[in-house]
Amino acid sequence: MLFTTRIITFDDAATWEEIMESAGIGWIAAVIIGGVAGWLAEQFMKSNMGVFMNILLGIVGAIVANAILSVFGIVLTGWLGYLIAGFIGACILILIGRAFRRG
Repeated sequence: MLFTTRIITFDDAATWEEIMESAGIGWIAAVIIGGVAGWLAEQFMKSNMGVFMNILLGIVGAIVANAILSVFGIVLTGWLGYLIAGFIGACILILIGRAFRRG
């Protein structure tokens, strides 16, 4: 299963650990997929970051995006879902970083 969504309600809202475990990937895969997601966001946002920051943005971005999407009842799972969530979240984090640098 490459990409699935699961509708949740506030009665069975997932914890952070359940969200990350439901992605079905290990830590090594999280680092690799996080790096790819961070790099894609870096290219899309025309930013200039290093490899370590790309990995960090991708992993933290996936957590941020999954948290935001879970408010709407959507949880992305699998490696493709983790990649999409990482990309979306990394773009959000880059925007926030740019806002703080300019402000």
